Amino acid sequence: MLIVDRFAAPFFGIGLALSVMTLPCHAFDTSNEMNEDSSPFALFKFGFSAYKKGDKDEAVKALRFAAEKGHQGANWKLGRMYADGDGVKEDDYEAYKMFEQVVHEGAEQGTQNESYVADALVALAGYVKRGIPNSPIKSNPSAARDLYLQAASNFGDSDAQFELGKMLMKGEGGQPNPNQAARWFRLSAQKGHAGAQAMLGNLLFQAGKTVRGLAMMTAAFERASKQDRVWIGDIQEQAFSIANEADRRTAIVLAEDIIKTGDF
Repeated sequence: MLIVDRFAAPFFGIGLALSVMTLPCHAFDTSNEMNEDSSPFALFKFGFSAYKKGDKDEAVKALRFAAEKGHQGANWKLGRMYADGDGVKEDDYEAYKMFEQVVHEGAEQGTQNESYVADALVALAGYVKRGIPNSPIKSNPSAARDLYLQAASNFGDSDAQFELGKMLMKGEGGQPNPNQAARWFRLSAQKGHAGAQAMLGNLLFQAGKTVRGLAMMTAAFERASKQDRVWIGDIQEQAFSIANEADRRTAIVLAEDIIKTGDF
């Protein structure tokens, strides 16, 4: 079954009208006799190997040839590299077009391409939500919400579920819906997403489930990346400052159990 982009298609006409491969391709020399005539998979495999070895110039060349031959993973990887400025000059619009191509091609259920499409949808949603300066991509929170919904529902992507939950909480791109936000946070948290776990914990705390909420926020803080620890720490500290000493002590013990078992 082909999973198609039923939400995003109306917003991507501009990008698809442009060539995804805008930079010139040049043959590359390798000891493995790899060239532009090799199979898409062989080119992708070589490019990924070169990337892991730190030879990103060769990686880009190989991935670009693979992408031109229709390899979805190559388009996705190039999109990530342009989005992060990893081995190439950072270019959000170039990344957008590559992710757009991945989504446009869709994915057969049960294949590796599903993960590429899911991640590309999340990336596109982020770009559409905030817009890309000096490009045709303008901020459109409503369209971004639809894209997150597709990635969250069709692919069960935890990042999409988290971002969709935040938009539903704030009423971005549509009416606020705290109940639906909590549902998406829970689904994402069940997959180990620290941010979603923190948001769900905060909702529980505000609903009067003090100990459980504090414990979830504390466990989320311990699991979170360095970047996410900043905002998670802020809401955790605010909640701890309100709670009484007995609840704080109980929550810390419960948080240790959550961290060990993964069951919240």
